[in-house]
Amino acid sequence: MRKLSRQAIAERVARDIPDGAYVNLGIGLPTLVANFLPQDREVLLHSENGLLGMGPAPSPGEEDPDLINAGKQPVTLLTGGCFFHHADSFAMMRGGHIDICVLGAFQVAVNGDLANWHTGEDDAIPAVGGAMDLAIGAKQTFVMMELFTRQGVSKLVEACTCPITAPRCVSRIYTDVGVIAVGPCGAQVLELIDGLSLDALRQLVGVPLADAREGQAA
Repeated sequence: MRKLSRQAIAERVARDIPDGAYVNLGIGLPTLVANFLPQDREVLLHSENGLLGMGPAPSPGEEDPDLINAGKQPVTLLTGGCFFHHADSFAMMRGGHIDICVLGAFQVAVNGDLANWHTGEDDAIPAVGGAMDLAIGAKQTFVMMELFTRQGVSKLVEACTCPITAPRCVSRIYTDVGVIAVGPCGAQVLELIDGLSLDALRQLVGVPLADAREGQAA
């Protein structure tokens, strides 16, 4: 069984972003999605520090220290891109003007609850950022993450034990072993990597998983 690389997960997320969408890519893994958006689609990338129209990461040596995303990473700006006040940026997020946000997560529950700002451990450093505003304000929330921690613990859980960022906001998680829909109907497997059976995944994850793959029995 060969798990998907982080780049492959980002490419998979990019395929599901429709033409004309306004999208916010969260800090960390989700920023990789910008590098895989199809050239024949117009997707407007938003960053909560006040950017709209971001392009892929700059080539080495072409970074502009004044042009960064919310994670302080150098970015590029496409023709027609613009800058605006931080307050206006958050008004876009809270006002429902972002179609999709792609976020990382510590845990996602089968009902779509998201936990991504604090592990709950005493010595952990919280990182609130704009995730709460995005998770509530965006029309869809995708999560991009490796499905298991380094200790082999599943991040897809029956109920989050980490502090919640937002309730019932996630519709789909993109992982290194496949794509899983979450929400009112529970967790439903949409895709799996070659060499991994659904029964094996059920044992690893430990939560009910329905089979929603095309042509497969539920």
